[in-house]
Amino acid sequence: MMMNTCNGNVAKEPTVRPATQADRFYTGDARELSEEVDSLLALHAGDKQYADLAAVIVPHASYYFSGNVAAAAFMSIPKDVTYKRIFLLGPSHHEWFDGASVNTEFDYYSTPLGNVKVDIETAQKLIEADSVFSYHPKAHDREHCLEVQLPFLQRQLKEVPPIVPIIISTNDFRKLKRIAETLKPYLTEDRSTEGRLALGDDRRRLPEQEGKNLFVISSDFSHYPKYEDAYEVDSRTGKAIESGNVERFIDVLEENARSGVRNLATSACGELAIATLLLMIQDGGYEVKHLLYQNSGDIDNHERQQVGEHSSGMNSRVVGYHAFAIIRNGLSRTGSDFMLSDDEKRILKEIALTSIQDSLDGKRIAEPTSLTATLKQKCGAFVSLHKQGQLRGCIGHFGEGTPLHEIVAEMARAAAFEDPRFSPVRKEELEDIDIEISVLTPMRRIKSLDEFELHRHGIYIRKGYRSGTFLPQVADEVNWTKEEFVSHCAQDKAGIGWNGWKDAELYIYEAIVF
Repeated sequence: MMMNTCNGNVAKEPTVRPATQADRFYTGDARELSEEVDSLLALHAGDKQYADLAAVIVPHASYYFSGNVAAAAFMSIPKDVTYKRIFLLGPSHHEWFDGASVNTEFDYYSTPLGNVKVDIETAQKLIEADSVFSYHPKAHDREHCLEVQLPFLQRQLKEVPPIVPIIISTNDFRKLKRIAETLKPYLTEDRSTEGRLALGDDRRRLPEQEGKNLFVISSDFSHYPKYEDAYEVDSRTGKAIESGNVERFIDVLEENARSGVRNLATSACGELAIATLLLMIQDGGYEVKHLLYQNSGDIDNHERQQVGEHSSGMNSRVVGYHAFAIIRNGLSRTGSDFMLSDDEKRILKEIALTSIQDSLDGKRIAEPTSLTATLKQKCGAFVSLHKQGQLRGCIGHFGEGTPLHEIVAEMARAAAFEDPRFSPVRKEELEDIDIEISVLTPMRRIKSLDEFELHRHGIYIRKGYRSGTFLPQVADEVNWTKEEFVSHCAQDKAGIGWNGWKDAELYIYEAIVF
């Protein structure tokens, strides 16, 4: 149907995607739906809200099972913040294709609570920006993972901004990186430069962004293990997401798949959407906060207890649900303003020594007291052990999701007992062990070796699933040029060949050694 405008031009009647999941994943009655969503949000009325919220990770099961966890995520959104648009990212449950499908057909998404406008213009710009984006109607017509988020947005926000619905379906990590690079300018709100693709032949520039955008990442977690197994699997996956490290997230998913957990079909059905988000935040400036975890066994068990029935939910096959908030923390990755006082260095040395001593004594590692804000900041560290001037163990981690004091304790224990090059440290050796700690400032990605300073910077190289690093002090031990330093790291540490660094991701950092 076409409509005539007042100036005689013919205008297309707006198209509306129907609420296909009403009376399936949530009630189709508007009044009942409002009451249900409001009651779920009210359970989290005292939860913290984040003015600098960049994204949330929310489940997409029926409201009966996952509504409480979803509400924890949506309640972290301040009601009085005005967003320019909301990007909805989720998995395809019905249609396989090799990329990202972004809606360019419907002007509105309908729910029993009304219509939500679609930002068709932005959707079209994504498709024009990179061929990894396209529109597959069948990926959207029956898909529930995005639709079920809309009633929560409609009840939590004073006004719902236009949405950009995106379904992701690809096993190609390079394509995920292209999706992330294209979307990243909308997340980072970088007004000074235009976003552009990092990969692909058909590169086009995206327009400068203005105003805040919110990303809603839709995913359930473990599917169909028994209750106890779900808690264990989902805990590992959740900690990996909290780290903000996409490689750690992927590694944990693979470990879960190999773990032999019975009936585990997947650790995260929205793993592609989550990986895309982690790729967008990997250069830093964000903090991932875990909000709530439950699984369907918790809900079944609670309901049975309410009516006095015997609990069986914990013995059933369950699905897990996490809620996360991703906060812009404004922390720079240059590391130039990161400092440790002499007292903080002393405390870290004590933490490292205590960690080794407690492990030798078979005791649980003691929690340190009187920690400063700097020691709680999330950054990495290497711990090196020397005996009579000879290396006795060295292990490190970039630790972007873990407080510094915890990383030092973990790496000290690992250096003493888990370095495969050495036998475990014995109790009688401890008096002769010297501990050296290298605290790593947050990493910064570089585009050229011109930004890398030998002896000052460490190098971290990442290419696909392979990575490797040299600490800054390695340059003091060898007589290499800058190019040789990076080439040795690529070949000897990352395993990508002498020239592999030339098309890899390069990051630099500094180390405070004491």
